[in-house]
Parts: sequence; C-alpha cells; structure tokens
Amino acid sequence: MRPQPFLHELVTVLAAPTVALSGADGQLRPGGTQGVLSADRRILAELTVTLDGVEPTPLGYRLGAADEVTFTAVARQLGDPGADPTVLVHRVRTVTADGLTERITVRSRAHAPVRTMLALRVGADLAGLPAIKRGDRVPPAPPRRDADSTLRFAAPRQAGGVSLRIDVPPDEVLLDDDAARLGWQLTLDPGTRWTVTLRATGEGRSGPFRAAPAPPWSVPRVRSAAPDLDRAIERGVADLAGLAMTDHDPSGDVFLAAGSPWFFTLFGRDSLWAARMLLPLGTELAAGTLRILARNQGRRDDPATGEAPGKIIHEVRDESGGVDLPPRYYGTIDATALWVVTLHEAWRWGMPAAEVRALLPALRAALGWLSGPADADGDGFAEYLDESGSGLVNQGWKDSPDAVQFPDGTLAAAPIALCEAQAYDHQAARAGAALLTALGDGADADTAARLTEFADRLRDRFRAAYWVSDAHGRFPALALDGAKRPVPVASSNLGHLLGTGLLDADEAAAVAHRLGAADLADTYGLRTLSADVAGANPLGYHTGSVWPHDTAVAVTGLAAEGHGALAARLAGGLLAAAPAFGHRLPELFAGTGRSEPVLAYPASCRPQAWAAAAPVALLAAALGLRPDVPNGSLTVAPDPAFAAWFPLAVSGLRVAGAPLSIQVAADGSATVDLAAPDLAVATGPA
Repeated sequence: MRPQPFLHELVTVLAAPTVALSGADGQLRPGGTQGVLSADRRILAELTVTLDGVEPTPLGYRLGAADEVTFTAVARQLGDPGADPTVLVHRVRTVTADGLTERITVRSRAHAPVRTMLALRVGADLAGLPAIKRGDRVPPAPPRRDADSTLRFAAPRQAGGVSLRIDVPPDEVLLDDDAARLGWQLTLDPGTRWTVTLRATGEGRSGPFRAAPAPPWSVPRVRSAAPDLDRAIERGVADLAGLAMTDHDPSGDVFLAAGSPWFFTLFGRDSLWAARMLLPLGTELAAGTLRILARNQGRRDDPATGEAPGKIIHEVRDESGGVDLPPRYYGTIDATALWVVTLHEAWRWGMPAAEVRALLPALRAALGWLSGPADADGDGFAEYLDESGSGLVNQGWKDSPDAVQFPDGTLAAAPIALCEAQAYDHQAARAGAALLTALGDGADADTAARLTEFADRLRDRFRAAYWVSDAHGRFPALALDGAKRPVPVASSNLGHLLGTGLLDADEAAAVAHRLGAADLADTYGLRTLSADVAGANPLGYHTGSVWPHDTAVAVTGLAAEGHGALAARLAGGLLAAAPAFGHRLPELFAGTGRSEPVLAYPASCRPQAWAAAAPVALLAAALGLRPDVPNGSLTVAPDPAFAAWFPLAVSGLRVAGAPLSIQVAADGSATVDLAAPDLAVATGPA
C-alpha cells in the first residue's frame, strides 16, 4: 500500500464540500493529493499553465477568504531583455460548493508587443476519496468536446462527470485519453492584459450534506498586544466559513465539517467541540449542530455500526463513497456526553429556552445511554470495545491504533475506559440534571436526582481507580485497560479533566503541575503523550504531536481552575507556532523540543474545524467569560496571567443574541458594552 500523500506544502482554498489543493506555484499537477475535490471525488486532477511551452516562475501567493487565492508569476522568457520581469501571470482561484472558477490574466509591461502561445493542460480522474488518501494511481477520465467552449470528462462505469466551461474559445483544442490541451495565440501590446476564465463543475453526485448558505456566527474583530492572536482569530474564523455545511432538512441548521480535505462531513465529536469553542460568537451554530446530531441519534442496537439508542453518531459518509467504516458509524465513547455538555453550555450562553426544550427528548435518550449502556460491564466506568472487529480500535478523540499504550509501548487491550470519557460523563450528568430541573416536567425530577447521584459515585470511583504517579508527580492514568489496570502514562488527556467538576481543587492543582512538566508542555503547546515513554514520537499522530484544539481545551480548563500562568504559557506557545502556518493552525504539528523549529505534521488537515476555532477559545479563556443567561448574569474577568495580550479590544461577540464588545486595559481592567438590559454584567480579576 502506498503511504498517505502529504498535505503540508499545499495551498488550500475551500467551500465545503469542495477544496482545491495545489503547490505554491498554483499549478495543479497529477499525482498525490493535488487537484480539485468535490463531494469526496476529484473533479480536476491537472490544470497547468505554460507560455510557449515554459511554466511561469512563481513569485508568491495571497490567501483571501477561505475560498480564494491569488497566485502571481512571471514569464522570464518574454518581454524586455534584462533582469526586470515585464510579463506577469496572475491566477485568481475561487472555489464554490460545486466546483472551481479560475481567472488567468497575462499582463505585459514590455516596451514592444509580446507574442506567445498560452496553453492549458486540463485533466480529471474522478478518483474517490479513499483512493486519493491511499495514494492510488487512478486512470484518467478521457475528455470530449461538447461545444466550442465546453469540455466534459467522464470515467467508464461511473455516474456523473465534470464539465469545463471557458469564456474565451481557444484557438487550439487537442484531446487525448488522459487530458485536454487548450491553446490561445496572444499578442499583447505594451500596457495591456488578456484574461480567460474557466469554470469546472462536478456533475451527478450529491451526498448527505451540502454547503450552508451562510455562516450563522458573528465575525469578531480583535486588536490586542498579541498580533498573532488577532491574526489567528481572523484567519480561523474566515476558514470556518469554508467548512460550514447543512443537511437536507428544511430547517437549514448548520454544522461545521471536521476538516479539509478528508472530512467534509458531520463528525459528532469534532463538530461539537468546534461549536462549543465558537459559543462566544452566538449560539446558532451550536443549536444547529445539536439538532442535526439529534436527527442522527441512535435508535437501535447494531454491533456492526456501534449504534445504540440515545448514542450520538461519530461520522456520516455517502454510501457510495467506498469508505472503510460503515456510512453511518457510531463508534465513539465521548460524543454523547459532549452533546449533553454542549447543550448545557449553549443554554448558559443564551440559546432560547424553547429551542432547548425541543431537544429534551434527545437529551433524555442521551442521558439514558450515558448512565447505562456506556458502561458495558457494569464496573461504573464508560468503556469501549469494537464489537464488529472492523471499526475503530480506539474510540476517544485519539482514535489511532497506538493511542493508548503503557510506558514500555505495549498497547492497552480493550475494553478501554479513557480518563477524559469519565470526566465528560461526570460533567454531562450534572449538566443534564440542571437542564431537566430547569426546563423539564415533573417526571424529570427523579431522573435529575439519579444523575446527580451518578456523578457523585463516578467522582469517588475515579479517585479510587485512576490516580498514579511518576517522577514528575501524581496524575490520573490515561485509561483503564480491559483488566482494569491503570495505564500509567501522562498525556494531554489530563487537560480534558479540568473544568468538568470531576476533580477537587487539590487534584486539579496536581493535574496542572503534571501538565506543566517539560515532557508534556512543549515550547509550542501541549504534547499528546509524555516524551519520556518508550512509544513517544514527536511526529506520532497521537503519540507526541501537538494538536491546537487539544491545547486550547487544556488552556480553557486551566484558566477555569485558577491556573492561569500555565494556561497563558501554553496559549502563548500555540500562538508562537501560528506564523509558521500563515496563522492557519493545522490539525496537528510536531511536538518538537525547545531548541527546534516549528515542524509540520506532513499529513495534517488544514484547515481543521476545531483547530480553526481554537484561537476563539484562547480569547475566551483570557477574558474570563462566564455567561449565565438563565440567571441573568455575565461575568467578564480578564486573567492577569494573560497580561502580555493586554490592552485588548474585541467586538463582534454575542451573548443571548445581543452584541458584546469588551475592552481590556493594560492593567487588566475591563469595560463591557452589552446590548442586553436583562443581563447584569460583573467585571473583575479572574
């Protein structure tokens, strides 16, 4: 099997479910992952430009919004003699939900007329996503000419194809089995330009989700003493617009696809985390995500797919996509608890009570799964086991096969009870009890009491079963294995325990101390796995790399528990890495040491929804935002540990649907402007 193609050097523009990936020169070359992918199929595999048979020399590119990039190059062999280039080539590439538009302009500043043949080579292979991800060689789809300015590509035994429309008819059209060559004979007088526009559209394919008409969140404007924060938020929010999708329900609910280019679909865990992180920009995205997931909630028991009544789905794919997992797959231990917690947090941020009440049936079903079947063996902990033998071996957010291992590198045997799954369940039980008490009916009172008792017992059991120690101190084990043995490895999973209520103050302090040790706290964020254990690898997917969303979760929890110094240190490290990626934070990057530069994880998705949302979570942690709309209050308590970011001014936030602006002075004092007279605002130190 060929290795998965790398992505880290590709220029990406997107409008879900379509993405264009090219080199920095703008050329789309056959092979690897380059091309235009739409609805999990590559509709263009090649689009190269030459002038008199010579490729232009690239000068650079500029990303605009998520869906547009401009490439600039020079034709050194044309125009005036001498060192100064006089013939430029501009390519403005714009992606839409159903395809790509490319505007190619040749501009002459030469002193004499320039004559040249501009040629385009265009090819398609209609490769499916699994084949692209595997690096398979797929036969090209032969082109045919429908009209003077329209080409079509279709592959044998495949439905649909690709149409390519050109606004300037070419002077030459040469077709062979693997590509089309289009040529224009140009004469450019001094100071003139020539432009051709291409439009490539995929045909005959639709999936369970489609592009959202408009993002449902507000766009924040941040100006702070930390320019990398400002730029990361601006870039991240722009990229998230390219990941916004909806299902075919008439409600128009919007969710965030997990990431580009592999995950233009609904992922329970990823979509929920991203929506939670964006709650300061409004509750509409979270509400839509919750409703879409409720429509896909488990209804029956099916070991082949992991489905169970009340369980929140992991992933949805097109049934014709040839994916390895079932098209509707429920193999996740944490998405159900995260759904409950997200509903509770959205309510506190101001999701209308009527919308929350409408989701109470789904809430009751989710809580029923959490407090029952999630604990398959009755030991009091949620655990997972792939009963099908063909699903995910690991079903937490670290779902790679080697994600749960002992210090000597031995893999833990299932069933596995992850530490953070217990924390999520504890938080979900208390959140569910609060929602049922406030918004449920009389029959929910007993359920709320049982959930509170469940959370209390879980906290006690966790304290007795999970705590271990190493040279750096005490901490909860990564997991319990199938023999109920603690897996005594320090990991970033610890950060997910903070702020959930599972730990008391002393335990939270111990976790903060362990997270801050050099084997976990990398220069640029939080390593997924201690660098001290045998299986550690700075370029391991879940065994030593740094994931921005993971670091942001830890930052949020540390700040909430009163450990602002480490929170600010980790957040600052993440922002220090951002310029290496043009402030478009990737899915993950290498967990290198203090003396090493920022290194890409070559196969990382970028943009990835929860990575793009992570800078907003960092901002919320620094501002100490604590909404409680049901009780009529909002607290803004800037954390002095983030003083390096102050002064800071942000507008475009929302709480209870009302605009919120905050200014933090250099001394940490806050001024709040909130257009919600029913909310009392309290400001002060964290």
